[in-house]
Amino acid sequence: MEINVKNKRLLGINSLGRIGKLTLWNQLATRDFDGIVVNVGREVGKSTDDLLQVLETDTTYGQIGKFLHGVAGKPVVSKVIDEANMLFEIDGMPVKVLRTERNPAGIPWRDEGVQLVIDCTGQFLDPVVPPDAPKGSLRGHLVGGARKVIASAPFKIKDKSARMPEDALMMVFGVNHLNYNPSVHNVISAASCTTTGLSHMMKPLLEDAETSKILTASMSTVHSATNTQSVLDAVPKAAASDLRKSRSVFNNIILSTTGAAKALESILPDIQRIGFMADSVRIPTTTVSLITLNITFNSGLDDSGNPLINRNYINRIYKNAAAGAQKDLLIFSERQNVSADMMGFRAAAVIEGCETHTRTGFVNLPASMFEAYGMKNASDINMPVTHAKVFGWYDNEFGSYVTMLSKLAAFIDSKL
Repeated sequence: MEINVKNKRLLGINSLGRIGKLTLWNQLATRDFDGIVVNVGREVGKSTDDLLQVLETDTTYGQIGKFLHGVAGKPVVSKVIDEANMLFEIDGMPVKVLRTERNPAGIPWRDEGVQLVIDCTGQFLDPVVPPDAPKGSLRGHLVGGARKVIASAPFKIKDKSARMPEDALMMVFGVNHLNYNPSVHNVISAASCTTTGLSHMMKPLLEDAETSKILTASMSTVHSATNTQSVLDAVPKAAASDLRKSRSVFNNIILSTTGAAKALESILPDIQRIGFMADSVRIPTTTVSLITLNITFNSGLDDSGNPLINRNYINRIYKNAAAGAQKDLLIFSERQNVSADMMGFRAAAVIEGCETHTRTGFVNLPASMFEAYGMKNASDINMPVTHAKVFGWYDNEFGSYVTMLSKLAAFIDSKL
């Protein structure tokens, strides 16, 4: 028995890891598609029931029934429709699991009626690698029959001399997804969880006449643990440049790197003139992370000589964005939150408005500096400079990233 593909919208998911499984769960909630085809590429456990148990349980978000319908909600009914072909029905939605192919080019998406695939492996991120590469390629999904493929991580081009292909595009839903051209773009990156949250924090600031005058900017993300880290201390790989990645995630606060600043330049090109810096601090929690955004503005003054940019001004920008252009994608909160409160929030970022802070000082620019550049009769200038600190929560697994990834997938599917 097969999923009836006639006039059906099916989503392909490659990998059943953290993002893959939560993308499946999200589709069970949103019903953007009529059915899901998941490629695992290998056997799972000893029986069909073992696989079903993996699909229905999660340490971070709990049982699938509670996830979809709440503690007091109706139970989720799961059925094995065709054991030989691993076809299930979960909460009324057909879900098929493929187990034979790990190379994207060999996954039979065409035979399954899948036109759009989300690759959640984290392994195939180079849009330059050809589809017939022996170790697999993101473009291999197109050979297998998909018309479009989305990587659930930022692109990583290994060949530094190579350019981004014309048919490749990095997008964050609600920020730059309208740049998508279905007749051109076939290979898409949904960026990262941190870039998703950060871009939604930066967008309203760049669109305001005052806060767009950015001199410098940086961010740190206090980031929950991921499967790329070691459970216990391990021996670093040969030529490893960061020994901390091999230390136990359970017992340490670990300084790390993030590609969010570089990816942000692709999402919001105005960032390229700023010189954005970013870093990451990994902590032993399962999900929900916190962006600390530091920005320095060239601030104007009002008629009384007070800086135009202050805490209320910045918070008003975020309030207006959350109620307007970024409604349901950005949330402004005046509560005193902790990370557990943010789990499951289906927004790219939640601004902690009560912690927004600003300080303004004056940078003296002496007349001699202007005269050195040939400007005569110059005068000293005291330039007002305002530094702001803004905090933004994001559920880096389901609430923020998977939600935005799924919205992006539904948008791309609507253009097929």
